[in-house]
Amino acid sequence: MTGLRERTRRAVTMQLADVAMELFTSRGFDETTVEDIAQAAGISKRSFFRYFPTKEDVVFEGVRALGDDIVEELSGQPSDLGPWEALHAVLRDWSQEITDERHRLIASTPALRARFHQTRDDIRRQFADVVQRKFGLDVLAAELVTACAAAALDSASREWHRLGGKTERAELVDRAFALARPACCPAPGA
Repeated sequence: MTGLRERTRRAVTMQLADVAMELFTSRGFDETTVEDIAQAAGISKRSFFRYFPTKEDVVFEGVRALGDDIVEELSGQPSDLGPWEALHAVLRDWSQEITDERHRLIASTPALRARFHQTRDDIRRQFADVVQRKFGLDVLAAELVTACAAAALDSASREWHRLGGKTERAELVDRAFALARPACCPAPGA
């Protein structure tokens, strides 16, 4: 149970991230200043820096928060489900929460792309730790399973974009997971 102070801090952090994303989407990342974000959020520039060390950190707050939520849900999956099925179930549900605006912004801003890969690697490492601990896999198998899950999710997302968003994203995630199942995670009953 988190305390009131921590919940308040998280709420303000998420509000600042939302305000910043709206500005980045409408004006562009490079054209939006910290002063612009602070003013739109009704705080001082100094207050902004209490929550985020840099403007780039605002973009990744939502990514990190989403990663934390996914790790928590993955940790709560039944152990008898199996690592591949647990990752599939959790990532299928969360794939709907991954915003296209954030990904478009990251893809179109060179300064953000490298940071995105680092942030994503950190989150994937957390997934691998949960998979290793929860399902008793060795380090290599846990890393492989989470890397395959990330590849399946990425492929489904790219296909969804290629099709112009006219297909159910969850169906594409299901198909990608069926195609990418690693050998260390045989299908139930196989």
